[in-house]
Amino acid sequence: MVQALTGKVALVTGASSGIGHGIALGLAQAGAAVALCARRAERLEAMAREIEAGGGTALVLAGDVVDADFATSIVQRTIDHFGQLDILVNSAGMIQSSTIENANLDEYRRVMELNVMATLYTCRAAVPHMKARRTGDIINITSQAGRKVAPVFNSYSASKHAANALTEALRREIGEHGVRVSILMPGATQSEVAENMSDPKARDFMRHHVSKEGVVMPQDIADAVVLMVSLPRRAHISEITVRPTSDVTG
Repeated sequence: MVQALTGKVALVTGASSGIGHGIALGLAQAGAAVALCARRAERLEAMAREIEAGGGTALVLAGDVVDADFATSIVQRTIDHFGQLDILVNSAGMIQSSTIENANLDEYRRVMELNVMATLYTCRAAVPHMKARRTGDIINITSQAGRKVAPVFNSYSASKHAANALTEALRREIGEHGVRVSILMPGATQSEVAENMSDPKARDFMRHHVSKEGVVMPQDIADAVVLMVSLPRRAHISEITVRPTSDVTG
């Protein structure tokens, strides 16, 4: 049976763990060749071996997408290696606890750089290629925090609001060129997102939040991504939220 994404090429940032890892595996299982990007090369290498053992194709691109030159280069390296780029998924991201009054400016800046600017870098690099081919999908993984705010997570909420705005503006900018641009907002999803949080109390809270009973699994987000990019080109899921069934908080 032909897989839904056979012949397609995807680039996934944040692919070494959590949601990004799940998405990259899901795309590979659906038949796409996948370029894997994250900072932890050893994890990417192990993932590439797993994909290749399953009959897929993977390219490892280890580095930090906060670096504009690197983030730009991974798009071109993917195109050079595979001959095209059909799907870009920006999943690299981080969270820190922060209020405005007591904001750690270095942490706040890092959150904005990774959650917003890194997405800008890869999108900016991919758009000319996709426009020229008059096809492509860009999916930016944001958060429900991009639709509401929590003061203690100010930097994260601000970054996700910005990422949503960036994505919607890009959709309007290039949709007429045949390129679909989408926002995907996960709810509580099992991941390692808490592990780089500097505040111990916030870290413990987030660890519980993403591991409690009933959370969404990374493969669930992957299934949503595969659905989005598998639709006929005339159809476009421009925004989607995937949250735990038990989440009835609004």
